[in-house]
Amino acid sequence: MSYAGPDFDAPEPRRPRRGPLTVAIAALVPAALLGWLVYEAVADTGGGPAGAAPRTGPPAAAPSEDDGKLSPSSPAPAPSGSLKGKVVLVDPGHNPGNFRHATEINRPVDIGTARKECDTTGTSTNSGYTEARFTLDVARRLRTILERQGATVKFTQDGDRAWGPCVDERARMGNAAHADAAVSVHADGAAQGDRGFHVILPASVHKGAADTRPIVGPSRDLGERIEAGFTRVTGSKPSNYVGDGTGLDVRSDLGGLNLSTVPKVFIECGNMRDSTDAARLTSGAWRQRAAQGISEGIVGFLRG
Repeated sequence: MSYAGPDFDAPEPRRPRRGPLTVAIAALVPAALLGWLVYEAVADTGGGPAGAAPRTGPPAAAPSEDDGKLSPSSPAPAPSGSLKGKVVLVDPGHNPGNFRHATEINRPVDIGTARKECDTTGTSTNSGYTEARFTLDVARRLRTILERQGATVKFTQDGDRAWGPCVDERARMGNAAHADAAVSVHADGAAQGDRGFHVILPASVHKGAADTRPIVGPSRDLGERIEAGFTRVTGSKPSNYVGDGTGLDVRSDLGGLNLSTVPKVFIECGNMRDSTDAARLTSGAWRQRAAQGISEGIVGFLRG
């Protein structure tokens, strides 16, 4: 600051000179604002694989003055309707290595109502994208979504087996886990023009090692919820060739259902042999929505 004595006029006031700290702070402000804008743009991607759809649901509310603050040692409040303590068995249909093990997968196993092959290779799109790759990808996305809500997720296979498992073993895995819900993920291989998805429910079977009578009711509840969630999230329509437009089909010839003692359904997410459905099934963003739609049905069932 200038000093004006009694013997001379004071100079005109000058703007204070900016020190190094002031300049540094001024430079940091726009950088911080830019960083915040970038964070807001990407924070809702859900951290999923490249091409995955953004996480659904409303954004987290900003804290109000009355929210209070958590100390570093305070646990975060549990989310409403947490799935902690719930077990979900996810069964990615087929196995990418099945085609190398024809002898093993063709071995017949008892499914209660008959004897059928241990497993199959599954189908593929006309461009060669296999059902086994599709089911494993959707299953992994589904696991991530469910685990974020507190559920324990068990897999029948995670690309960690050379082939299989057989359909009877897949059912036993869900039984041994005492799963609260089990879902087998598939895609169909019908004719061109056959489109849409459908959920397969267990028929009432009581023969040999099979007794689905205790699970028919809860499995239908699970299947109906998955059908509704899948329709809403993916925009896909129920099958135009199975289920009379309901998106639901009841079968007694699937070992994975016949031998289950826990609520279980299959979902055929679309027809890989139809060009319209295939375009969806080969899209990573759509597979993320498929996993979200399936998860919404499971969550609704588990929360009752």
